[in-house]
Amino acid sequence: MAGPKRSPAPRLYRDEKMAAAAAAAADEAERSRGRRAALCFAAIAVLLGLPLWWRTTETYRAALPYAGIAALGRLPFQLSVPISVVFAPGSVPTDLPRQLPYRDVREEPVPVGSRTDVAARYEEVYRSTTAREAAALGAATAREADAALHALQDASPGSLTVYVVPESSSLLPQGTNVYVGKHRSALVRAGQGLATLRARLQQLTQVMSFTASSIAAALADRVPDGQLGPDARRHLKSSLGYEITFSLLNPDPKSHDVDWDIEGAVNRYVQPVLDKLSVVANFSVDSQILYYAVLGVTPRFDKESSSFLLSAHSLPHVINPVEARLGSSAASLYPVLNFLLYVPERSHSPLYIQDKDGAPVATNAFHSPRWGGIMIYNIEAPASPQASLPLHVDVDMVRVMEVFLAQLRLLFGISREELPPEFQVESPGNEGLADWELDRLLWAHMVENIATVATTLTSLAQLLDQISNIVIKDDVASEVYRAVASVQDAMAELAEGRLRSAFQASKEAVTSSERAFFDPSLLHLLYFPDDQKFAIYIPLFLPMAVPILLSLAKILREARQRRKEPTKMD
Repeated sequence: MAGPKRSPAPRLYRDEKMAAAAAAAADEAERSRGRRAALCFAAIAVLLGLPLWWRTTETYRAALPYAGIAALGRLPFQLSVPISVVFAPGSVPTDLPRQLPYRDVREEPVPVGSRTDVAARYEEVYRSTTAREAAALGAATAREADAALHALQDASPGSLTVYVVPESSSLLPQGTNVYVGKHRSALVRAGQGLATLRARLQQLTQVMSFTASSIAAALADRVPDGQLGPDARRHLKSSLGYEITFSLLNPDPKSHDVDWDIEGAVNRYVQPVLDKLSVVANFSVDSQILYYAVLGVTPRFDKESSSFLLSAHSLPHVINPVEARLGSSAASLYPVLNFLLYVPERSHSPLYIQDKDGAPVATNAFHSPRWGGIMIYNIEAPASPQASLPLHVDVDMVRVMEVFLAQLRLLFGISREELPPEFQVESPGNEGLADWELDRLLWAHMVENIATVATTLTSLAQLLDQISNIVIKDDVASEVYRAVASVQDAMAELAEGRLRSAFQASKEAVTSSERAFFDPSLLHLLYFPDDQKFAIYIPLFLPMAVPILLSLAKILREARQRRKEPTKMD
């Protein structure tokens, strides 16, 4: 008898359960691999991709001396002037504090009215004359003595040598107590005592060295307008170079055939002045002749004098129409000084300039601050009305150059201040300016150079701090460091009384600061702002980032679900 058959259901159920468990295990393994892959991609993108992208797209910015730049505007100026006071026989005051030779130092603040501290330090050395100096002082005139003493001196720029002669000396003219030569020396009468001598020495240093007004004009950007003199902003600003243009304006070439020997006049009269000023800056000279160029202002006819007049209030309207024809300043890197010689047309001759009081100007010329000057050159009418035209005219270049050189001195601020009546100043001659006048110019330009460098570097530092995506290259940073070091060297040399080396250091500082400020790589338009960077990079990175972010979000959801599900027990 056969036994009862078993049902296949339990076995089938176990097989299905095992198959389901295997499938679930395989699915879980697949999910685990997906999670690991997503995590690997995310880790690679975050740990490797982002730093690599950040490094390859970051803006390179070399380090700058921000602390040194900030300190430039607070540096105090100490202007040291070496002064030698040399006593001739019979001129030594009886009330000298010590026996000769001895030294004395006098310091006093220079009131410039700015936030910058300026102090003057006069290092005075008192001594007696040498035998050769005493022989030179025995000359017949002060001019001869000045020339003889100059051959014995080795005076450095910025220094002064004062020779004290007896009160009864015939070397100085009657009524003259101080004679200022054309070099770096002066002759002074001893006076009745040390107090009188010191008063004259103080007046002399104000004439031959810097003054508070000249230093204030050099620091005009730091001084409030109300504290500046009327002529503080009329002088040319300090520059590494200047271009001088001489122009002959002939508005009526049919009537006047004007000939001027400008090349010979420049070589004879202007070049000696420029050679002396070459220490201050580089100069280039050119000339041109403009035909049919009018002043643009109709002069007024005066019946009493039968002449045409230009009033003082009409002179400012003369420059703009003429400047449009010059065209010299359009392509110039440096300030341009224009000197114009205007020959009036026949219908407006003779033409004269009137001053504010209505009186005729002796030179028949005027100058415009920081621009140049214009001289009107009248041509005598021919004796016979039947004279053939054009009338040939040879310009008197001596008279013209006297006017232009005087205007050049005014443009550079080398005008002499009001002098006491007992002062006599020697003419510089063909050189155009004395050695001590050149020193005054060096003092002013050196102070202005340092102030300009401080302003330029401060503006550059503020610009780079505000715009963070500007590249700062190493050569730009090196120029900034060089400018700061040059300013510090200039201040150190200035405190030691070495004017020439201090001025050269200030010029190097200006050159380096301008190279850094105007470097083409600092143009912020060359670089994209941040919003444009996002607009460029989002289309590039978003397609790659979306799958990774979705996978990470899915992993987080599954992890949360696993925490919420209870553990199943078989």
